[in-house]
Amino acid sequence: MSDQITLAAETRTEFGKGFARRARAAGKIPAVIYGHGNDPVHIFLPGHQTMMALKHSNALLTIELEGKSEMVIAKDVQIEPVRRIIEHVDLLIVAKGEKVTVDVPVHVVGESFAGTIHVVEHGSLQVAAEATHLPEALEVSIEGLVEGSVIHAKDVTLPEGAELVTDGDVTVVTISVPRGAGAEEATEAEATEAAAE
Repeated sequence: MSDQITLAAETRTEFGKGFARRARAAGKIPAVIYGHGNDPVHIFLPGHQTMMALKHSNALLTIELEGKSEMVIAKDVQIEPVRRIIEHVDLLIVAKGEKVTVDVPVHVVGESFAGTIHVVEHGSLQVAAEATHLPEALEVSIEGLVEGSVIHAKDVTLPEGAELVTDGDVTVVTISVPRGAGAEEATEAEATEAAAE
């Protein structure tokens, strides 16, 4: 779980692609704050600080704007695919004690049984958790698992107080033995070695 990060914002009064492009060139990221029945508020965020903050999945942010502060999480981050720069951020207002649903990345740890590989079928799971205690990642251990092993969403350990929103029967990770040319070559090499002994 990441620490709360404070970002100083500016009110955005001009719109259009050209204006947004100039703002990004000046190190500012267009964003919108919404939620809790409030009208959307269009702002600019400091580019470098925002980029560093959003490296943490489900980071809890405090936005300071015109003497007021608002606790938010990033619900949608638009990234330019070539240069990988942030183009726009949607920020959802949250309150302490409120449960929100977020996507949490799955991190596979450990090594499966020798000769097997693991395939991540779902790279993230939807989880409902308290706004000030959102998980940054979910660890899934594959230590020693053999071919045919399957880890479902309901098998993943969640932090205290968090609830699984994704269907529990969704497959997260499978363990298999590689098939194909590489596997056949390995088998032939083993057979050759055995014959030579």
